[in-house]
Amino acid sequence: MVTVRPRRLRTTPAMRRLVREVEVRPSQLVLPMFVAEQSGDVSSMPGVSRHDLDGVRFAAESAVRAGVGGLMLFGVPDDEDKDPFGSQAWAEDGILQRGIAAVRDAVGDEIVVMADTCLDEFTTHGHCGFVLEDGKVDNDSTLTAYVEMAVAQAAAGAHVVAPSGMMDGQVARIREGLDSGGFDDVAILAYAAKYASAFYGPFREAVDSTLQGDRKTYQQDPANRREGLREARLDLAEGADLVMVKPAGYYLDVLADVAAVSEVPVAAYQVSGEYAMVEAAAERGWVDRRRIVEESVTAIVRAGADVVLTYWAQELAGWLK
Repeated sequence: MVTVRPRRLRTTPAMRRLVREVEVRPSQLVLPMFVAEQSGDVSSMPGVSRHDLDGVRFAAESAVRAGVGGLMLFGVPDDEDKDPFGSQAWAEDGILQRGIAAVRDAVGDEIVVMADTCLDEFTTHGHCGFVLEDGKVDNDSTLTAYVEMAVAQAAAGAHVVAPSGMMDGQVARIREGLDSGGFDDVAILAYAAKYASAFYGPFREAVDSTLQGDRKTYQQDPANRREGLREARLDLAEGADLVMVKPAGYYLDVLADVAAVSEVPVAAYQVSGEYAMVEAAAERGWVDRRRIVEESVTAIVRAGADVVLTYWAQELAGWLK
């Protein structure tokens, strides 16, 4: 009997590089960034900050130098600028629109500028849409606001708008609104399979969330796998240019399902809780930080992601170079 020895292809670093199946590229990494009136650190996410307008310009230029492929901008308005409808989300002078314009002014087309298209950071109740008297989020009236927000982001200079609110029909309505507004070249990255996850906790500190209750009626149940694929198919049918699975690391099965059927690029978001847990463990010396970061992003790409949103994007890009 002949002994089969797969270990022959693992004998040296050069051999392992030669036969490696997946290689993460800096250009497929997207760095989430928070733009606010005033800068400040996010205590639950070591190394992550809110940037003021000058700071976001500098941070964007730094990401370009590192070779990062894209930036995803989130707006963090002051409390006095929030209202029940999130009207600053589509205001020309809203913090997110000014942040987009500042980044485009700094880096032009050297990096893909993406904008989160959702109301949650801008509303006093912290939900992703208009809330009715009975506490339910009104899907259809919210779509009108999403269209206005997407058009405002496109006018400010976004290359990509990214509806993340999980409202039914959001991609089709936004596509129609962008095209009618003369922004037919602006792409839509649909948060297609977004789960009601506990891993978003640190993000809510970063955006100073005022969430009342939870989002389980419009974000997906973490127990459901087939539903994630169904949501992605619907967004693809509505014309999404890219689709996303969020969170990434704990939903690799859903990511693989979506990647297997998608004819457009597939993104995955390595979210704040995933980041914070690694940083906390590394701070205590329990894990090898760099190896954990590299392995976790490799796993996301191996599962089928063409684009990875991660708070380590810039640092990882430097290592990959």
